[in-house]
Amino acid sequence: MEQAVPVYILSGFLGSGKTTLLKRLLDHWQDNGLQPAVVMNELGEVNLDGLIVEQTVPMAELLGGCICCSIRGDLSTELATLIKKESPDVVVIEATGAANPLEIVDAVTEISLYQRVELKGLLTVVDAAHLLELYREQQGATYRLMQEQIRCASLLILNKTDRVTAAEASEITEIVRKWNAYAEILPAVRCDLPVEELLAKIGGAHSEFTAEKQTEDMADSAGGQKAGEQLHQSHDHVMAYTHYFRQAVNSEEFEQFVKELPRDVYRAKGIVTFSDTPSRFLFQYAYREADFMKITPQGDVPDVAVFIGEHFSSSELRRRLLELEKRLIARPSRIKRSL
Repeated sequence: MEQAVPVYILSGFLGSGKTTLLKRLLDHWQDNGLQPAVVMNELGEVNLDGLIVEQTVPMAELLGGCICCSIRGDLSTELATLIKKESPDVVVIEATGAANPLEIVDAVTEISLYQRVELKGLLTVVDAAHLLELYREQQGATYRLMQEQIRCASLLILNKTDRVTAAEASEITEIVRKWNAYAEILPAVRCDLPVEELLAKIGGAHSEFTAEKQTEDMADSAGGQKAGEQLHQSHDHVMAYTHYFRQAVNSEEFEQFVKELPRDVYRAKGIVTFSDTPSRFLFQYAYREADFMKITPQGDVPDVAVFIGEHFSSSELRRRLLELEKRLIARPSRIKRSL
C-alpha cells in the first residue's frame, strides 16, 4: 500500500528560533538522502525566512495572512499540490508565530481525505526569557497564544536558555510543564540539538496505513486480551490520528462509535463506505454532533477518518476501528443523511 508522507508542524512565537530549527531539520534530512519540502507562512507579503532555505528544497509560500485563519483554506491546497508535484519524503510546515496550532492541525488534516499524509506531531520552540516576561505580566493576546502553542505541542524546545539564570530556567520549566504535562521539554541554545534524537522523541500523532500492520493488529486483538490491554494503557498527547480503512464498516456500528468518542476528541471528519448501503459518505463531527452526507468522490479517494484533539488514546480508537472493519453484518441503515 502507498506510504503516507510524514508532515511536521513547526510552531513558536516570533523570534523564538523556529527558522534556525527548520534549517537544522532540512540539513539532517538531506544529509540522510531524503528530499524534504517546506510550507512557509508569513504574515507579510515577503518571505524573508524562505531566503535561507536552499533552492534544492521545494517550498510553497503562503504570504499576507495566517494559515490558521485568513488563508487557512490555501494550506490544504498548497500542501496537496506540493506533495503531488514534488513527491517529497517529508514535509515541514513553518507557521507564523501568530498561528493557533489546533487550527493548523485541522487545516493540515483536510488533505487526508484525498491524499495519504501522516501528521507526525507539532514542535513548539519557546523563547525562554520572553516566556518568563509574558508569564509575569499574564495578560494580552500574545500570552494566551503562547499558552496555546505550548499546550498543543508534541515536543517542546526551550530555546535561548543561555539568556536566563539557572533559577529562572527551573521556573520556566515548571510553567511549561503546568501547561503541557505530556510533551518532553528539551533545553537548548540556538536549537542546537541532535536532530535524530529530537525526531525520535515526537510521540504524537500517527496514521494507520500499512495493511500488514493492520492485519497483525486484528490477529492480536482476536487472539486474546494481552494486546487489548496494551492498547488501553496507551494514552498519548495526540494532535491528530488518521485511520485508513481497508474495508467497509456497518453504518449503525460506526454511528455508535462516533457517538462514543471521548470528549478530548474535538473534531473528526472522513470518507466512509458502509457495508449496508451502496453510497459513500462524508462525515463531520464537532461539538459532540455528527453529520453524514452522501457523496460520489471523483478519482481514487481512500476511505479515511481523521480525529483531532488532545490527550486521547489513539491506540484505543485504532483498536475499535479495526474491530468495526472485522464485522461486516449488514443491517438497515438509520444514519441521518444530508442529501
